[in-house]
Amino acid sequence: MARAATGLGLRELAQNAGVSPNTVSRLERGEELKPATVLAIRTALEAAGVEFIAENGGGAGVRLKK
Repeated sequence: MARAATGLGLRELAQNAGVSPNTVSRLERGEELKPATVLAIRTALEAAGVEFIAENGGGAGVRLKK
């Protein structure tokens, strides 16, 4: 959902995060990745304007920064 909100393609996010497109696909499928890999992708998404929202009774989520 975060990648779609930014308009980033799979390959573009992978390049920005320094990982392979297959790694981004694995994350999107819910497969377990190394914490450092997840952090790299999260950092790239945050740099693209995504804000991660902590669970507040309705579940964790994402939104674009204002």
